[in-house]
Amino acid sequence: MTSALAAYALRRTLLMVPTFLVISFMGFAITVLAPGDPVDLYLAGGLASGQAGISTQKLADKAKAEKELRHELGLDRPLVVQYGDWLHHFVTGDLGRSYKDKQLVWNKIRERLPVTVGIELLALLVTYLFAVPLGIYSAIRPGSRFDQISTVTIFLLYSMPSFWIAVLLLVFFCGGDYFAWFPPGGLRSLGANESWSLAQRLGDLAHHLALPLFVTTLGSYTEISRYLRSSMLDNARQDFVRTARAKGVPERAVVLRHMLRNSLIPMVTIVAGVLPGLIGGAVLIERIFSIPGLGQLGYDAVLARDYPVILALFATTVLLTQVGILLADLLLALVDPRISYARTSA
Repeated sequence: MTSALAAYALRRTLLMVPTFLVISFMGFAITVLAPGDPVDLYLAGGLASGQAGISTQKLADKAKAEKELRHELGLDRPLVVQYGDWLHHFVTGDLGRSYKDKQLVWNKIRERLPVTVGIELLALLVTYLFAVPLGIYSAIRPGSRFDQISTVTIFLLYSMPSFWIAVLLLVFFCGGDYFAWFPPGGLRSLGANESWSLAQRLGDLAHHLALPLFVTTLGSYTEISRYLRSSMLDNARQDFVRTARAKGVPERAVVLRHMLRNSLIPMVTIVAGVLPGLIGGAVLIERIFSIPGLGQLGYDAVLARDYPVILALFATTVLLTQVGILLADLLLALVDPRISYARTSA
């Protein structure tokens, strides 16, 4: 079993290479060929007004400055050549420099990475802490008043766009003409300083993250709790559950050892979407609540046609998506012993 699983993982890892090449090339082409020219924005001062490298003499001769800058950035070469050069730098760990401020792309990502990863991991923890018990309780009491109310409430919230709910929360609970219960954005209060105790700083951080976490986890509540409920109800009708009850196994053990354990397959498949979510982040949520994470970085990069930042985030998300799918497939073999990755003979 171990050798078969290792061989399967090796085959899937090798298959990730052509998959990444195809997807990354498509993303590269869409990014470069999309309307909007970073050179025009650069020379107009939209990206680098006052930045080093663009002198007054160059600005006076726009055509010459544009040609020189396009050559400097490598945008005057064929698309395939540009992609090959970008791929070589990406594989070697060189993500390039931002067109916007000439900073290293890796430094910009590293600065914001802990914020996005921390928020997404916390959101994932909060989601499972609430969604899994909700799914179990709804499965063992199907059709009850609680099950009906929770189902209607969850799907009602799931049907609403998250950015719309975020805006409503800002309007009604973040000052203005209504309630001022939560801060409108950021991760810390203006008066926060190092003299605060750890409990004060954690409390202030939780106060700022309450609304973003609520909005970010709305869709996950529905997905996880409903998948778990449906899977547990399917297992409740299986012979092994009826046999366990006939033998006098306590109901708690029947639910946790038999129904829940055999209902973990949908939970494992969700892992495929967890890793890219850690990097992509909630773009609109970070933008609305002014959270300095990777989502906001990617949003600003798209508006500024900052190709190196856009492509670095895109390629990293593609890699993490592939790794997430691979991990989900491998974990399925651990959760469900019926799954085997050994090659079958003809």
